[in-house]
Amino acid sequence: MLLSRYERMIARRYLLPGKGEGFIFLVAGISLAAVMLGVAALVIVMSVMNGFRAELFDKIVGLNGHAVVQGYGGRLPDWREIVAQARETPGITQATPLIEQPLMATYNGRVEAILVRGMRVPDIRSNATLKGKELSGSLASLTPGSGRIGIGSRLAEALGAQVGSQISLLSPQGQTTPFGTVPRIVSYTVGAIFEIGVYDYDKAYVVMPLGDAQSLLLMGDAVGVVELNTVNADQVGPIIAPFAARVGSRGLVADWRQLNAQLFEALEVERIAMFTVLSIIILVAVFNILSSLIMLVRAKTRDIAILRTMGATRGGLIKIFMVVGTTIGALGMVAGLVLGFVFLFFRQDVVWFIQKVTGQNLWDPSIRFLTELPSKPNPVEIVVIAAMALVLSFLATLYPAFKAANTDPVQVLRYE
Repeated sequence: MLLSRYERMIARRYLLPGKGEGFIFLVAGISLAAVMLGVAALVIVMSVMNGFRAELFDKIVGLNGHAVVQGYGGRLPDWREIVAQARETPGITQATPLIEQPLMATYNGRVEAILVRGMRVPDIRSNATLKGKELSGSLASLTPGSGRIGIGSRLAEALGAQVGSQISLLSPQGQTTPFGTVPRIVSYTVGAIFEIGVYDYDKAYVVMPLGDAQSLLLMGDAVGVVELNTVNADQVGPIIAPFAARVGSRGLVADWRQLNAQLFEALEVERIAMFTVLSIIILVAVFNILSSLIMLVRAKTRDIAILRTMGATRGGLIKIFMVVGTTIGALGMVAGLVLGFVFLFFRQDVVWFIQKVTGQNLWDPSIRFLTELPSKPNPVEIVVIAAMALVLSFLATLYPAFKAANTDPVQVLRYE
């Protein structure tokens, strides 16, 4: 929208009202601040929601794979053949045999429910979710027959264990006697304490070499699950379909959508709901722009009539007031983006500060799943938010602009 020299001068004067017009300037400033807060709120909330989904996806899918083959009865005796067939399937990049079994752990009289995860040593060391997450000790110390295990940081806190501690694992798979089955109790040395970042995993996971897990659970050479990774997690269904048809009689094939459907669907619904609700803040801010422009038109009615008598066109007046309102919205949008990005950069410091001031634990990992507030700005969403603020601001200028353009100078100046 190109403005002539006099139109730019008038628009600039209307954006910065003169003496005696402070109330109009105040209303315009409030409109700008409202747009800023609305845009910032949307950017912050959507980025945090995206961060939640991305972090949970990376941790859950990174540790559990894009899909799994679960053995009927909890056993896959022919897992080597299944792994070979998986690697022959186009689109499947990795097949990892493992054992996953809920058990109990004891140490110094404390008892905690755990989830034992037996993996081949190369798979433990190459797993992206576990790699480099040791708080103490090293996962490299977990070798077959060493009697060493890795445990999550929250589990270590609950048991009071540290690297070098001897903890006992209780397995119901024990020897059968005339009096029933006697549970197996096997002691292991803590070789590493890791923190994945998902509370439930850090509270329960115990990682050990696959052979040790097979011995503990008396599974022989069988495993319980084969995890699959694909080239594209979002297309996992079509990718594993041919493989599922081949092994369906030997195990149940399920992908990450089926295993975590409720969690990710709840996040998606909450994400859409929050976007809709917070968009109302921008809508309210736009109404403030509308009201400030209406007040400006009423305050400048005489000036507008004089401009019309001096040759100003209706189109020129329309452009002037459209530029004034859109500029307020654009400045608020830019300020909102800056505020949003600053908040996201210092988000964890803000959480800690609020917790310190209020004395409340705002971020309890046992409830929030993750240990820190996540964030992942989506460029497409940010562009949509900015465009929405600009479009709504522009629409808010239409009525005041046409109202100003239709001012009749004869009626206004009749008694001057």
